[in-house]
Amino acid sequence: MAIRSLKNGTFSRSLLIGNDAYSPGDYFSIASTTVPSGGSSTVAFTSIPSGYSHLQLRAIAKCNVNDGNNSYSNIYMTFNSDTGSNYSYHHLQGDGSSVATTGQVNQTSIFVGTAANSDSAQASVFAANIIDILEYANTNIYKTVRCLNGKENNATNYNRLQFKSGNWRNTNAITSITLTSDGNFTQYSRFALYGVK
Repeated sequence: MAIRSLKNGTFSRSLLIGNDAYSPGDYFSIASTTVPSGGSSTVAFTSIPSGYSHLQLRAIAKCNVNDGNNSYSNIYMTFNSDTGSNYSYHHLQGDGSSVATTGQVNQTSIFVGTAANSDSAQASVFAANIIDILEYANTNIYKTVRCLNGKENNATNYNRLQFKSGNWRNTNAITSITLTSDGNFTQYSRFALYGVK
């Protein structure tokens, strides 16, 4: 079975024993930020260079929402300051005993990640997110996003693993990313943006 390279589009042999070792594309740090004391309502990456095949955003996040349920808040993403109704997303969630799904079209942002809430039982809990933004500079296609995220809290057993995908129905190259949540991101939430060759 041949595998197509995300790096250069060429095909190579499979990962079966005896074949050449697989080497993923290289990751290059573009920018990173840590939310200061006092929190922040948004996190933004601007002037994103166009010289990569894809982008990857890694985040550990907490939100100042305290709903008493030891749950989580949503993270939303927009591109190029566009808040029109041209985003959509799909969401799959599991907690070890049940599964939930949802999907929406014509949204003003992509529901793309998770932030832990600030309930007392979650004082040291942050949610982890890995978000891929595929072919972000390709001006011939709509932009696709996928995210794997989760939160584990032994204190309450309120644990979730989530997979999300979405798109931005716009062919413009992505030059900026803005993230928001259901409240403010709290101190020590950290976001790092990488380019993938």
